[in-house]
Amino acid sequence: MAKIPNMNQLMQMAQNMAKDMEEKMNSLEVEGNAGGGMVKVVMNGHKSLVSLSIQKEVIDPEDIEMLQDLIIAAINDAQAKVDEQMKSNMGGLPGGFPGMPGGLNFPGM
Repeated sequence: MAKIPNMNQLMQMAQNMAKDMEEKMNSLEVEGNAGGGMVKVVMNGHKSLVSLSIQKEVIDPEDIEMLQDLIIAAINDAQAKVDEQMKSNMGGLPGGFPGMPGGLNFPGM
């Protein structure tokens, strides 16, 4: 039977996983767009907007609502891409601690 790590080892594993996830969030940048690329946003892993670009052809003073909708759609697109990237970066986390004997799980994790 494999030896289960002690509490200090578990805490170190959790800290390492948190540090790794934070590094991934800091380095991640995704682009969301709407209107065929007429409105683009860049968002980081913390879901903060890094940049926004709007093509001048989409700006119509008579139809501000369309521009507002395109901005919202681009932001939502970027947020969905951040969620997707972070989910795929989590790898073995949903199944418990990677490398643990028997895929050791803890309730609530």
